[in-house]
Amino acid sequence: MDNNKLLIAIIIIIVVVIGAVSAVFLTGDSSDDSNSTNITNITNNTTVDTSSVSSSQNSAGGDSSNDPYVVSESVEFNYQNGEGYYRQVEYSDGNFRQYDVNTGELIGSSYPSDQKYLPSME
Repeated sequence: MDNNKLLIAIIIIIVVVIGAVSAVFLTGDSSDDSNSTNITNITNNTTVDTSSVSSSQNSAGGDSSNDPYVVSESVEFNYQNGEGYYRQVEYSDGNFRQYDVNTGELIGSSYPSDQKYLPSME
């Protein structure tokens, strides 16, 4: 009879351990998921207004066959401002542009031709 109780206890322990491991893998780290969900919601619910950007801002200039193309796009927290998010667009020529996700305004750029369109830092 003692052997049967021991076998049942071992089976119960195995089932509990397997259940706990499955729960961890299925749910993942909740802090990372909530942050990813917030950024995904911001990305999906925000449109960048590029109509206010002049044609000289839309490309590095020159022949259209030499114009850079978008390599990556991401939404990141604006640590410099201390609040809000911005969309960073990186181009094939190594340059980038940053747009406010709420207004769509250009707030940062590595293109020299864009500097006159950026907000004044004064």
